[in-house]
Amino acid sequence: MATPTNKPAKKKKAGSRTCARRLAMQATYQWLMNTEDITLIEKQYLEDPEAQSADQNMLTELIRGIETNYKQLTTTMQPFLDRPFDKIDPIEQAILLLATYELKYSISIPYRAVINEAIELAKIYGAEQGHKFINGVLDKIAKDLRT
Repeated sequence: MATPTNKPAKKKKAGSRTCARRLAMQATYQWLMNTEDITLIEKQYLEDPEAQSADQNMLTELIRGIETNYKQLTTTMQPFLDRPFDKIDPIEQAILLLATYELKYSISIPYRAVINEAIELAKIYGAEQGHKFINGVLDKIAKDLRT
């Protein structure tokens, strides 16, 4: 029996998108805190050995998309926040920017997946109980952006 010469394309590991989101959140946090050039931050994260297990196209899209659409993202979020965006903890700002970007521009990704990933990031990196705040805000944003 002959073996096929055309192998199916390798699937990305299930965690590659999760890794991309985590790195994008960290890059966004760094950008918010230091206002460095986003291309330098992106380069730094793409060269990180950990990025080898990330979906690098997604990582690049998230980092650039958040920076490019920052004003629009914060405007989209503000009606659903209980305080001005700049008064929110910077880690939570980065998580909200990431998730709002995906809800608004990555329509192919189910909103529940976006919210779940954001909640998990908040549990790991955010303030105690911050994941509840993230969940509440993103639920409202998702209802507004996704029908």
